[in-house]
Amino acid sequence: MKIGIGNDHVAVDYKEQIKQYIEEKYGYDVINFGTDSVERFNYPASGKAVAEAVIKGVVDKGILICGTGVGIGISANKVPRIRCVICSEPYSAKLSRQHNDTNVLSFGSRVIGIELAKMIVDEWLTTEYEGGRHQVRLDMISDME
Repeated sequence: MKIGIGNDHVAVDYKEQIKQYIEEKYGYDVINFGTDSVERFNYPASGKAVAEAVIKGVVDKGILICGTGVGIGISANKVPRIRCVICSEPYSAKLSRQHNDTNVLSFGSRVIGIELAKMIVDEWLTTEYEGGRHQVRLDMISDME
């Protein structure tokens, strides 16, 4: 599996830690679409790059990190067919996969600690979409695009 990861200048350290965590624990390839600099960087660029990589099939899923996870997640959700969950705890990460088939995860380096971020990533990466009754709702969302 390939995971795209994107970030802004606030989340350079978190990106590196999450990238290493995923590579070591899961053996997935993690492709960097974010900045490696702590110089000011506009998060919409990373949000869009990761989202487009998911839609084009360059990566299977995406993870985004900025200060709160909100701005970068909103940016990703502007790309049609992206379902980005902005998350600060594992339960929502799990249900976002089960019920909404989210393909991008976003969280904030100023909001949660790195160990909680890893727990969220674990739930999100290991939970499968249930389909069934949930597909009707996803189809309704797709019709809005």
